[in-house]
This record gives sequence, C-alpha cells and structure tokens, in this order.
Amino acid sequence: MIRLVRLAGTLLSAVVLPVAAADWKMDAATSRLEFTAIFERAPAPGVFRQFDARLRFDPEQPAAGSLEVTIDVKSADMKIADVNKAIAGVEWFDFARHPQARFQATDIRRIDASRYLARGTLLLKGVQQPVEVPFAWTRSADAARMEGELVVKRSAFGIGAGEWAATNVIGADVKIRFDLRLRKDG
Repeated sequence: MIRLVRLAGTLLSAVVLPVAAADWKMDAATSRLEFTAIFERAPAPGVFRQFDARLRFDPEQPAAGSLEVTIDVKSADMKIADVNKAIAGVEWFDFARHPQARFQATDIRRIDASRYLARGTLLLKGVQQPVEVPFAWTRSADAARMEGELVVKRSAFGIGAGEWAATNVIGADVKIRFDLRLRKDG
C-alpha cells in the first residue's frame, strides 16, 4: 500500500498543469505612448496622453495571451499649438470621425528569453492593418514592465492625406515607442 501511495505521489508530481495567464492592467500615471514622425529630415516627436492597455499574459506560455490597447487619438500632443490643431483635421487623424484607435492581438510569441512579438490588427482612422509589435517583458512580484517600439507607414492609415501625402517633407515612417507599467488585475 505504501508503494502504491508513493507511486501515485510520484505520478502526480510529474503531471505538468498549465499555468493560467495572468490579467494585467496598465498604470496610466507611469506608462508612456510616444510617436516620432520626420519633418524636413528632423524628428518631430509627439505623445498620446490618454490610452489604456489590457494584457492577458504568461511569459512561459505566451501563445495563450492577448493584448488590447485603446488610444484616445484626440490626446495626441506634439507640443506645438499650430501642429496640434492641424493633426486634428481630416488630412491627419480626423479626431471628429475617428476619436479612438485600437490594437488587438491574440497571437503572442516568444522571440528570446525576455522578448516577445504580438501580432494583431491596428484600427486607426477607420483603417485596419496587420501590425507586429515586438516587446521586452520584465516582471517583479505583482508588477511588470512591457516596452518596445515599432514603425508604421502613415500612408497605410491615410495619415497625412492630400498635400501631405508626399514623403519629401514628412517622412513615410512613424516610429511608435511604448513603456507600459502593469500590475496584476484582480
């Protein structure tokens, strides 16, 4: 009987149970979402002041995860009043008709020990495009940090239309940089 109990204990300890992905909520006060366009070959930085990210993620089983980011596009700030007024217009972000942007990913993969890739769809200015978002993940206790950057083509989303569609004054690429501070949700 003792052998049977030991055998059962050994078999149970050998069973690997799947670890549930944790739900993470962004700390808005310490997280940043920045973008940099190129204007006449010089960086033209900006920031989205209001956005939210929700993540279901286990770094050991990233494929079971998901990421959703909602951006209040009207919160875009390029720190120059005239530029901020211009980017609200139809040629740029068109705040009136498209006040929000959204990124959703259900395909998250490990690249190396602490780097991952989230593949999903970015909805911006009424246009949906597939986007890959590489990120680094660090965790301590019930807090985590997710940071990375990617480049998007502004023309793919109709950003900079009309006279601004050409790329000789405003570059084709926009770099997006993020630094999200997260805490376990629940």
